[in-house]
Amino acid sequence: MADNERKITPISDLGEFKLIEHLTNKNKIINESTEKAIGDDAAVLDYKNKKVVVTTDMLAEGIHFDLTYVPMKHLGYKSIIVNLSDLAAMNAVPEQVTVSLAISSKFSVEALEELYEGIYMACEKYGVDLIGGDTTASLTGLIISVTALGSATEKELVYRNGAKKNDIICVTGDLGGSYMGLHLLEREKNVFKDNPKVQPKLEGYDYILSRILKPEARTDMKKVFIDLGVQPTSMMDISDGLSSEVLHICKQSGVGAKIYEDRIPMDMQTRAMAEELNINPIVAALNGGEDYELLFTLPLADHDKIRNHPDITVIGHITDASEGTFMQLVGGNEVELTAQGWNPLKNKEE
Repeated sequence: MADNERKITPISDLGEFKLIEHLTNKNKIINESTEKAIGDDAAVLDYKNKKVVVTTDMLAEGIHFDLTYVPMKHLGYKSIIVNLSDLAAMNAVPEQVTVSLAISSKFSVEALEELYEGIYMACEKYGVDLIGGDTTASLTGLIISVTALGSATEKELVYRNGAKKNDIICVTGDLGGSYMGLHLLEREKNVFKDNPKVQPKLEGYDYILSRILKPEARTDMKKVFIDLGVQPTSMMDISDGLSSEVLHICKQSGVGAKIYEDRIPMDMQTRAMAEELNINPIVAALNGGEDYELLFTLPLADHDKIRNHPDITVIGHITDASEGTFMQLVGGNEVELTAQGWNPLKNKEE
């Protein structure tokens, strides 16, 4: 074999149990709550007097990711992040994850090693333990199912149903970047299909590419809230688009909302890519999804505590349910918010 040829090992050479052992032999335990991890019929956890918070997400090839432009290492990282983001939205501390895979024969052992490099990278960065999972065969592609577990005291937990009239509506970070990064990748994929010799034009768009390929979970906000002396009344992560998430909070809290177009934070690269593709950037923020920032509400009395924080933007306020859910445009007109965010089960013809 030439020096520049990569070794390709069929999964069948190892079989299920040796594959699991091969992929998890570098696993390290971080949290005291993990009593027993991989290696038995089940993991054993001890959370003592805290509440256990559990969430599960599944990523399917061709639906949630396209391996034409998503590296396996990035995919492994992202599969953990999307779950940790849900725990952050509950104001919980992530501690453990399980990873289950359905794998087709087109994947080699080396490809799965890259996937697990990303998984371990995310686990190390966010201080979580990989404690188990499952593997099985797939006839068509790759499916990744991750379950994440975390902890919080009863007082710390934040749900979607606590928003009150006159609460301020806030978001972390900036929105729409992931959506525009996806559009950029899809554009270059189509160019490549027409002419494989053409190099993709991705220069100058590192930020929006990182937003789609290597997002981060806002687990840091728990400490920020403590340092600022605030406790959100409701919260969720922005995975399906801002408009959908605002509507979720309003429905579960029995309230209305008014947000302002000119207050929605967006990065300059997001706006530039939207302009290049003739897309209204506000559409990216409202309907794009996969930003994994946090949407939360706070009592009006807390406004001065957060107003100067560089990573928190007040975008509106909670109203009475009878007033509905609207966005005020820059010109002063109002438009009703609709749930047009990403929905994998929606009929494409609707």
